[in-house]
Amino acid sequence: MKKGLVVILSGACSVGKHDLTNRLLNDPDLDLVYSVSLTTRPKKENEVDGKDYYFVDFASFAQAVKDHNLLEYTEFNGWYYGTPKNQVEFLRDTGKNVLITVEAQGVGPIKLELPEALAIFITPASIDELESTIHEIYQDDEASATRRINKAKMDMELAPLFQNVVKSEDADKTYQAVKDMILKELHKDS
Repeated sequence: MKKGLVVILSGACSVGKHDLTNRLLNDPDLDLVYSVSLTTRPKKENEVDGKDYYFVDFASFAQAVKDHNLLEYTEFNGWYYGTPKNQVEFLRDTGKNVLITVEAQGVGPIKLELPEALAIFITPASIDELESTIHEIYQDDEASATRRINKAKMDMELAPLFQNVVKSEDADKTYQAVKDMILKELHKDS
């Protein structure tokens, strides 16, 4: 059985990766399954353990790091997030195409383990537009807005390291560009 493709989706903080991820996962042409991440942050009211994240305590997360069971991990706002290695390997081994969404700095460690993975970075139309969007979302929390703007700027500094960069000016065009990249990779060996 042919191993599945790994697609790594990253981008600037608050650039719209969540909506793009949902569209990609719901596209039957791509046949993608989502790699559910581990996190130490508390579960939000509408989230489902094992679907949105695997919610774990700090000790369990630290053990996963110690045992090299994560392809990558990062910290944001005091909470840890990581991609379970065994889950990705199992899905690939069963022929599934796996979509992993990670912070920009997480792509390097994954590419070291899976150099054949397709990594795509989403940039905002402009940093000013992204700042405006972040301020709109976090209008009642200036500290969170500032943290996310600073993170987005740091993320953008990593964009040149990606072979595949898509500017997010229009949701439909961005989606189509990413879909085309994935389809091209899926049909490369056909």
